[in-house]
Amino acid sequence: MIIITKRFQFCAAHRYWNRNWSEERNQSVFGKDTRVHGHNYQLEVSFAGEVDPDTGFIVDLGDVRKIVTDQVVDLLDHTQIEKDLPWFADRQPSSENVVVFIWQQLEPHFAGPARLAKIRLYETPTIYTEYLGGNDDQLTRDDI
Repeated sequence: MIIITKRFQFCAAHRYWNRNWSEERNQSVFGKDTRVHGHNYQLEVSFAGEVDPDTGFIVDLGDVRKIVTDQVVDLLDHTQIEKDLPWFADRQPSSENVVVFIWQQLEPHFAGPARLAKIRLYETPTIYTEYLGGNDDQLTRDDI
């Protein structure tokens, strides 16, 4: 099996805050991250599959670029994640939750021979989160 990965970039801001906690507890758990702050995210989207003998590819990277741009980058770029995307209304805008959101946005669009294999999201040059899919709550278009 072959795995191919395409990289994307977007900029977004977020703030960690649990409205059920006191300000003191929020400060204790999240520290400076209770303030709105941004990241220059690097997103890697990986696909696994067999090589098509006619094209030599496992997935059309032009299609990948268009779908990821439409379904993820254009939605997240220059947002304050927890304020601008309803899916995050009751979720922290952590990279752990963002990768689940991204997976749910993309997975329905890649049901062909190549399958979505992994999402890797760099929040900083030294921190990334990976997601391999799962049985999470399904995202609906109304959540965006």
